[in-house]
Amino acid sequence: MIKVENLTKRYAGQTAIQDLNFEVGKGEIMGFLGPNGAGKSTTMRILSSFMPPTSGRASVAGFDIFEQSLQARAHLGYMPENVPLYNDMRVTEYLDYRAALKGVPHRRVAERVGDVKELCGLKEVEKKIIGALSKGYRQRVGLADALVHEPDLLILDEPTSGLDPNQIRQVRDLIKNLGKQHTILLSTHILPEVEMTCSRVIIINKGRIEACDTPENLLSQIRTAGGVIVEAKVGSDNGAEALKKIPGVRDVTASIEGAWQIFALRVEAHADVREEIFRLAAARHWTLRELSQRKATLEDVFVEITHPDVV
Repeated sequence: MIKVENLTKRYAGQTAIQDLNFEVGKGEIMGFLGPNGAGKSTTMRILSSFMPPTSGRASVAGFDIFEQSLQARAHLGYMPENVPLYNDMRVTEYLDYRAALKGVPHRRVAERVGDVKELCGLKEVEKKIIGALSKGYRQRVGLADALVHEPDLLILDEPTSGLDPNQIRQVRDLIKNLGKQHTILLSTHILPEVEMTCSRVIIINKGRIEACDTPENLLSQIRTAGGVIVEAKVGSDNGAEALKKIPGVRDVTASIEGAWQIFALRVEAHADVREEIFRLAAARHWTLRELSQRKATLEDVFVEITHPDVV
């Protein structure tokens, strides 16, 4: 559905993305991750034909995004991070206008607008002025706009940006349902959402792709195995320094909760340091309240790839 070959974009004095190569198959939900400024939004804007690349090629549904721009755009729906809406229009009025603009046949406009309002949970606000809607409903209007012409591919740039936890959950469930019928390229900073939603993940850093695989395979390849949480009364001891000396411990951060100190340890892959911690606590007469292991997550993968100095 998406094919990217040696895609590069340079601005005056800097390179936003450099020689990107990846493919997204039909029916996949692909997570597109990276720190701020890594090149995610630039890549999405190029794929959506909003800006040209400096070099390289990209196609959507077999159509070159610039040589065959109209055909490519007919197959994709794009939702940018900051959805540009007409605030003085009503929801249904706006979606009618966008459907006509995207080439939906006149006889099908009412049907398609009705479908996307139902799908995106907009029926109860369909007659309201867009400028009076909450952030969550505005995001839904943007998603309905991206869907109204029945695209094969959805490109979603931070679709849950600015939403509260309940709204994030609703959008996540909606994206999962959309993934049954659409190919989705999803950019988000909420990594647990990616683990629960995406079949594959691309991690981009400083304009280059650093990893592209399933979440499970990425987790199996990282050097850290997650972490260990230790809550203890350590008296006058420097608990963090003592814990850092245990073989397999990569880093320790400490915080205080009343009389208790809470240590979060990052550990090497395949290392279980809990027995060593228990022996250390017993030898130093620490009072332990918690000693638990946390499995590695996609966040650990992300940190290791984009900020290797902290892992």
